[in-house]
Amino acid sequence: MIKKLARSIRQYKKATLLIPLFVTLEVIVEVIIPILMAKLIDYGIDAGDMNYVLKMGAALFIAALISLLFGILAGRTSAVASAGFAQNLRRDIFYNVQHFSFSNIDKFSTASIITRLTTDVTNVQNSFQMLTRMAMRSPVMLVFSLIVSFSIDPQLSLIFLVSIPILGVGLWLIMSNAHPVFERVFKTYDKLNNVVQENLRGMRVVKSFVREDYENDKFMDISNRIFKDFTKAERLVAMVMPLMQFCMYACILLVSWFGARAIVASGGNPVNGLSTGELLSLITYATQILISLMMLSMVFVMLTISRASAERIVEILDEESNLRNGLQPIFNLKDGEIRFENVNFSYGKQGDKLVLDQINLTIKSGETIGVLGGTGSSKSTLVSLIPRLYDVTQGKVTVGGVDVRDYDIETLRNGVAMVLQKNELFSGTIKDNLRWGNELATEEEMIHACKLAQAHDFIESFPEKYDTLIEQGGTNVSGGQKQRLCIARALLKKPKILILDDSTSAVDTKTDAQIRRALRVEIPGTTKIIIAQRVSSVQDADKIVVMDDGKIVAIGKHEGLLDSCPIYLEVFESQAKGGKNNGDE
Repeated sequence: MIKKLARSIRQYKKATLLIPLFVTLEVIVEVIIPILMAKLIDYGIDAGDMNYVLKMGAALFIAALISLLFGILAGRTSAVASAGFAQNLRRDIFYNVQHFSFSNIDKFSTASIITRLTTDVTNVQNSFQMLTRMAMRSPVMLVFSLIVSFSIDPQLSLIFLVSIPILGVGLWLIMSNAHPVFERVFKTYDKLNNVVQENLRGMRVVKSFVREDYENDKFMDISNRIFKDFTKAERLVAMVMPLMQFCMYACILLVSWFGARAIVASGGNPVNGLSTGELLSLITYATQILISLMMLSMVFVMLTISRASAERIVEILDEESNLRNGLQPIFNLKDGEIRFENVNFSYGKQGDKLVLDQINLTIKSGETIGVLGGTGSSKSTLVSLIPRLYDVTQGKVTVGGVDVRDYDIETLRNGVAMVLQKNELFSGTIKDNLRWGNELATEEEMIHACKLAQAHDFIESFPEKYDTLIEQGGTNVSGGQKQRLCIARALLKKPKILILDDSTSAVDTKTDAQIRRALRVEIPGTTKIIIAQRVSSVQDADKIVVMDDGKIVAIGKHEGLLDSCPIYLEVFESQAKGGKNNGDE
């Protein structure tokens, strides 16, 4: 896990390596300061030698400045390295997510990925900063302080050695009990983010059904679970400080007691035994040793919190897309001919429940195909296999005579444009959104595409026209306007295959007919697949595919299906009757 995370340090390796150097130099100077203080007291103040006092005072001042300088350098370098590490780590996570297939994304919820990119990375960043500074400073301070303490008085210094295992065992017991609680907390965070995300996306639905109280209760339930778990974990972690203070004060009391007795026994003579200055330095070293242990305990606390975060981050980094290029991918898509050959598909790995069952279908390049079927008949799943958003469970799908698994994924998807019923617009201008289809598109090309999609007129009605800002998610345009902008964006790709997945459901039948007529006239060589709920949207297609429960039950033209397919006839009659009733009203 550490090796995987360490890859994100990259260009900050130099800064990361400099931190221990600066910290070590800072600690060495800090350890020297008590020795200078002891000499100042014993040979300056007690001896009444003002020249020695001034000399040692100047040395102490210079040592303090040097310690401050190395402390500043260590702090600055640590901040740069940890922030850079976190930046790289977020990029690595986001980059890997961009290569996920839909099934990979289904494995992790959107809320969970967001939590890992934000909260979890912040926790790991804090741990990295503590590891490169505190975790280096504390052991170095501990070792050097112990060495100097033993050189002053080995017997008194044994007190420090006794306190270390007591504190170590206590810390281990506290952290081993706190870690499982922190793991549970971060999983609950995922659920909390999911609730917030659903609520914000569905705010109009929440308000229209007056479900604010229900959503508040759902949020508070998860929030209270986080509160209880965090309270339990923090209660365990809070025991570190009392344990630390107990060890610190016990050591200071024991050193003071036995040290005072040794000074009295030696008559306060540095030559005969322990001196006043040496006792003061031992107390200072006791404080340094125990503060070092306290810093280590804080590092352990942070590591306990971040360990769960690090494991969750590594899960994302280790996840590999199950849709990858072959050894010799094909980079040329000849035409828009599509074949489904004995295709079975299941979302589960075991394939126990087939979503598509024995699909055999041939679509010639340039044909217009209508796909009709009830909700849950797997129409969208069928077309998702063409740009290889999913891979077939059995059989194969070919485009241009080549198995889609043999294409370079980017080449394949550049040749296929999909417009979904709930397609997304992104924050930015209308031009920015259109250029998702072709970043080099000229203004004339954008206008032409928008005219084909019947979007040009309403765009021109905006004060800023094509420079109109689209809010996040396209909330400042209607559903029909959003769909037409998405169609125009897809047309700018100049694809060999255009898939309209119920993407005209929010426009009126007249506009729908105008869009289909424009597509038929302007891009006759492009294969067009139109998934629709309305028979009127597909009845003039070259052939219509009727689906039910993941199977193709009929293929034919409108007139033939009226005679041979009961499902198609039922849908046609129900819509014709509905249209007649609406007209009577």
